[in-house]
Amino acid sequence: MLIGNININGIAALAPMAGVTDRAFREICAMFGAAYFTSEMISTKGIIYGSQKTFSLSDHSNCEHPFALQLFGNNPKDFAEAIKILGERIPEIIDINMGCPATKIVKENSGSALMKTPELCGEIVYAAKSVSPIPITVKIRSGWSEGAINAPMVAKICEEAGASAITVHGRTKQQGYSGKCNQEVIKSVKNAVKIPVIGNGDIISAQNAKDMMAFTKCDMVAIGRGAMGNPWIFSEINSLRTGEKFTPPNMSEKIQVMKLHVEKLCEYKGEHRGITEARKHLSCYVKDIKNASEIRRNIFSSKSKTELLEIIENINQISS
Repeated sequence: MLIGNININGIAALAPMAGVTDRAFREICAMFGAAYFTSEMISTKGIIYGSQKTFSLSDHSNCEHPFALQLFGNNPKDFAEAIKILGERIPEIIDINMGCPATKIVKENSGSALMKTPELCGEIVYAAKSVSPIPITVKIRSGWSEGAINAPMVAKICEEAGASAITVHGRTKQQGYSGKCNQEVIKSVKNAVKIPVIGNGDIISAQNAKDMMAFTKCDMVAIGRGAMGNPWIFSEINSLRTGEKFTPPNMSEKIQVMKLHVEKLCEYKGEHRGITEARKHLSCYVKDIKNASEIRRNIFSSKSKTELLEIIENINQISS
């Protein structure tokens, strides 16, 4: 499919998750066929105030292609100014977050709080589009609450303001990540707009992706939590297109990917922060294997990269 003039060669994107889908994890998912990547949320205010920590979130690798920067905020002028400041740092697509349910984001009237003010959503997209040399996309939720589901209307407003694609997470803000994804809403959004629609929510297997695309007619799916500890999900979903048989990785293959993930995190963030952040990922990788509790205890008690890599290397012995 096309997002503006950008070709997306695949049907499975890695959905952005703050504190999870950093450069290291995105590179791992690229190895297994993710077709589209988005940065962690980047504050428009952080860009305007010149925060180096904020700017660092825009760092990415050549293998992450196509790549979008996801911005959040609540002021149309801030989006326009931030895009101007980003200048050469801008990759191929700008994505606007109107779906994050986190309390600290919502309190600032950003993220999913914007779903309560559809007109403002349109103004933000219009302001961003007016200064952006690249396509603008939007990530939304189904609505604020079950009694206020308005994703189709918000999507239409964003399309009319210049958005080139819409990603829909089929939960309300009040649901957070509980309950089930409402695919009827994603289907309604697809029927409401002419631009591409990316479906998001509850995809943990190729069958889930196939079912969502068949029911909603969405153009692509985005996988978030379903990819944690399971970057192979992209290979599995891609097998739907290629017809090739998908073979799940064995434990030795998983171990090699876990070690690589740790190495990348330590390279990009330093050893202390790297091993700290690796723990949540490793906990997902070892889920459902024998003696997972013991392995997790060892992972969380590790004090260095060398020790952590040794623990990973010995997983076969502990789980046998």
